[in-house]
Amino acid sequence: MRVWPIFKKELRLYFTSPVAYVVFTIFLLISGYFFSSIFAFFSLISMQAMMNPALARDLSVTEGIMRPLFSNISVVMLLLMPILTMRLFAEEKKSGTIELLLTYPVRDGAVLIGKYAAALVLYLVMLAATGVYPAMLAYFARLEWGPLLTGYLGLVLMGGTFLAVGVLASSLTENQIVAAVATFGALLLFWVIGWSADFAGPGWGKLLSHLSILEHFDSFAKGVIDTKDVIYYLNFTILALFLTLRSLESKRWRG
Repeated sequence: MRVWPIFKKELRLYFTSPVAYVVFTIFLLISGYFFSSIFAFFSLISMQAMMNPALARDLSVTEGIMRPLFSNISVVMLLLMPILTMRLFAEEKKSGTIELLLTYPVRDGAVLIGKYAAALVLYLVMLAATGVYPAMLAYFARLEWGPLLTGYLGLVLMGGTFLAVGVLASSLTENQIVAAVATFGALLLFWVIGWSADFAGPGWGKLLSHLSILEHFDSFAKGVIDTKDVIYYLNFTILALFLTLRSLESKRWRG
């Protein structure tokens, strides 16, 4: 499978267009604002806790700063991931190059993996840039590395799922705006679907809670790796990529 040339092409396209730079800038500005705000609030609580030694013992930099930061970053991802994926197939379809691409001696799976991997690498670079925040905290205080690493693992799995849904939406339309809005709408639905679990009855409530993207992220943010949460994100990602592959194959059949 000739994945590497497609991967390089897509990654180059990201950085020869304003998309990567705009998304990077927005992501770092917003995550930096969240970090500074959470850090300021934690500092205020710490100063108040100095008057109460019992309260001070319960304070944790990882729990008080990084865990809320992870939750806020996941919200930013919900807004920005559709922008990273909206052009992957929609632009090819609009310009007519998708037909040319599908006539090359390359499998549909290689095209899909190359494009998805490029978006995933870009996302991982964005996440790596946030490593400056725990590095700053580690200089001044003791971090719990276990919960920190599981939090980042949760963000990687969640981001991979978001990108897979975005790739699927992009393969279904030739309009990039439609692809972005459809991706955001689908992700938002699975984001809030768990909110109805409490009054949907025991059977439906359990199902809605299981389908919720947010519910499965909470364990990672707490420093717990639950197999069912890992399987959920992997299954979601694989299903979205499988449906994208079927979409590409139907395009080849239709000519």
